[in-house]
Amino acid sequence: MQILPVHIEKEIEPSDDISELIMSSSQIEDGDILVIAQKIISKQEGRLVDLSTVKPSLLSEGISSQYQKDPRITELILSESKRIIRMKNGILIVETNDGIICANAGIDESNVEEGFATLLPLNSDHSAKNIREKIIKKINKDVAVVISDTFGRPFRMGQTNCAIGIAGFSPIIDYEGTQDTFGKTLRVTAIAIADELSAASELVMGKTLKTPVAIVRDYSFKKGDHGTDELIRPEHEDLFR
Repeated sequence: MQILPVHIEKEIEPSDDISELIMSSSQIEDGDILVIAQKIISKQEGRLVDLSTVKPSLLSEGISSQYQKDPRITELILSESKRIIRMKNGILIVETNDGIICANAGIDESNVEEGFATLLPLNSDHSAKNIREKIIKKINKDVAVVISDTFGRPFRMGQTNCAIGIAGFSPIIDYEGTQDTFGKTLRVTAIAIADELSAASELVMGKTLKTPVAIVRDYSFKKGDHGTDELIRPEHEDLFR
């Protein structure tokens, strides 16, 4: 398996076509998996907010005063969330409107102009599907697409990239019912390959390298029409909610 960085120098704007930028910056082959950083998707889809236009509510002001947060950021977090799950140390763990459990609703002020923040795409699966379909139509290469973002994890220090949008493949390999090397039947082993590929790709993408895309090549995967809802653990099985 190879993981190839795709360097894109220009600052992404809503008028850009990300699929065209990827195709012009790399040689795509059949069976490639394109891992794309959420930030450029958000910028292209106009999910960039001028904080001077945000008017905090009384609730946002109250939370922010307790946790020393910018009330405008808190207002964005609340507007992008179905509910707050935890609040501590200035971090709000929420369920986003798209069903993702993450810190601060994925709202980020890095790699944007001062005074601006990016929101997560409205529907990352749809974004991934659009890019995949454009590439297949344009150059007839059957690719899969992952949109990745950086998440923290319970009980583990540091962050890792995870899939928030997918198109063209199954995000999980389920080994239930198969046998291990000692002949024992596996019952609950399911590997989240979409997350693992996202994490591995971050090693060549970085945060400051202007490399928002990576190509995973020579990795065998199961094709299919799947979404990231398959990666979200149901609440009744979640020990942290």
